[in-house]
Amino acid sequence: MASEVRTRTDERLGTALEPWQAGTVGGIVGAIVFGAMMAIQTPAVLEVAIPAMYGLEGGLVGMLVHVSHGAVLGVVFAAALTATGRDLGPIGTTAAGVGYGLIVWAILAVLVMPIWLSAVGFPMAPAVPNVAVESLVGHAAYGLVLGITYALLAR
Repeated sequence: MASEVRTRTDERLGTALEPWQAGTVGGIVGAIVFGAMMAIQTPAVLEVAIPAMYGLEGGLVGMLVHVSHGAVLGVVFAAALTATGRDLGPIGTTAAGVGYGLIVWAILAVLVMPIWLSAVGFPMAPAVPNVAVESLVGHAAYGLVLGITYALLAR
């Protein structure tokens, strides 16, 4: 005999997503928010540096790559939360999202991106470590939106 368990998320939204799906959606929404911030504060990063990592050019390409990165990182966030086996609740999940955004900043933006840009011969590659307040705030915003979205959508 099968039984159906309804959660508060199911009741609120009518449906809930698998963790990897909620992570994907949260990562996309978070990356769009962060991308909008970059477009205003540091458009060259979005339009030139991010596409250059893949040998590409163009503003829209930069946003597409950035959102793709956000989606993949959202799935990693979902996997990390699932691996803990604990339900953090909405506030804990949101806080975990912010913490995750800061970890992503410290590893990928501060270390990996400048090394990657140098490796592909990008002439304006930043120095390592690449510590920029705008990037820190943007990654924290990404994590905040990711955490909130995940908390609202995940089963």
